Amino acid sequence: MAPRGGTYAKAIMLAAMLAAGCEAIAEPYAWRTVATPTADRLEQRFAPPEGFVRVVAPEGSFAAWLRGLPVKPEGAPVLLHSGLPKWRQDVHAAVIDIDTGARDLQQCADAVMRLRAEWQFARGDVRRIAFNDTGGGKPMPFSRWAVGERPRAEGRALIWGKRASADASYASFRRYMDTVFTWAGTHSLERELIAVRDGRVEIGDVIIKGGFPGHAVLVADVVEHRATGERRFLLIQSFMPAQDMHVLKGRDTPDGSPWYRLEPGQAFVTPEWIFPPGSHRRWATGTGPG
Repeated sequence: MAPRGGTYAKAIMLAAMLAAGCEAIAEPYAWRTVATPTADRLEQRFAPPEGFVRVVAPEGSFAAWLRGLPVKPEGAPVLLHSGLPKWRQDVHAAVIDIDTGARDLQQCADAVMRLRAEWQFARGDVRRIAFNDTGGGKPMPFSRWAVGERPRAEGRALIWGKRASADASYASFRRYMDTVFTWAGTHSLERELIAVRDGRVEIGDVIIKGGFPGHAVLVADVVEHRATGERRFLLIQSFMPAQDMHVLKGRDTPDGSPWYRLEPGQAFVTPEWIFPPGSHRRWATGTGPG
């Protein structure tokens, strides 16, 4: 009998998870090598504006996971994938403590997909980790990657075939995400998200304009006014070239407040992009309570 260790055991574990639908227990922020102190989390760094309270985020949800994201110490600069500082250091209110990678891959839509997939990986929901490619609009599932399949371009299509050993580890997942960044972007992501028509913003929503180039930002937290019900929210972005994910400052507020609000039917303005009306999207599986 083959020894149950290394990549073999991981492949067996993944197969069992996929077959039985059970969830694996993993660290909530798998890229971290040390635990994140409470004071260094997103929700601790940004207090709600006066009169506002945070909306409910069920334990284990994407919303709760985003609120707990680790952030670097105050004053940390945004660095490019090369390690050099971004030319603009005036648009961020905090830097998310997550790797960018050494290549120019993890840009705007890539950061959105990375955070969504990291949450799914951490909760063991590996069957749902999949993003559509730009050329053919077909899913690129981690479940295929984990058993050793790899995509190869043939014309506008990606053809999958067995080209590697099975590996469901986090390191393998991270390599999978780099492949997703190569073949997906704002054009594909916009089309797999659902348009939000009522203007009600939920944690995990995406403001996106697909294109070449396009841009995307992710709603990382939402607060609601006790009396009026008005909602405001924090935004995370990466940009071009690949750079640290960061929480955006407001563009038109005197104090640069990071708490944005969405005006239905109007353009949505951030420091480095203006999104046209109708750019509000949501994951097909839902992100508010789930």
